Amino acid sequence: MSIDDVEHCEEVHSHKGVVLKVNREMPDEDELYDLAELFKVFGDSTRIKILFALFEEEMCVCDIAESLNMTQSAISHQLKILKQSKLVGNRREGKQIIYFLADDHVRTIIDQGLNHIEE
Repeated sequence: MSIDDVEHCEEVHSHKGVVLKVNREMPDEDELYDLAELFKVFGDSTRIKILFALFEEEMCVCDIAESLNMTQSAISHQLKILKQSKLVGNRREGKQIIYFLADDHVRTIIDQGLNHIEE
């Protein structure tokens, strides 16, 4: 793709005030990297299904696997990724581990994503 394939300004002229404001507000590279990694986690439909399930109810691996018609091993692998990304938490109840959404931010991200695609 060449620059002629994309709409662009006909003359080169930057707006210094705009550029300074954007640069001042831009998060640092580490934060941007972490944000990109977070959004990568949402790039897998199985993980999205797990988050939706946990959006409705706290569940153990067995229940998640049954509700999504998947193996416990597959669910456990995805839960590990979700937990590492701080999107889900867990607690022990007897012999079971119960998973839940880590906080309301996860609900907000899911809601906003749905609202965006439904527009």
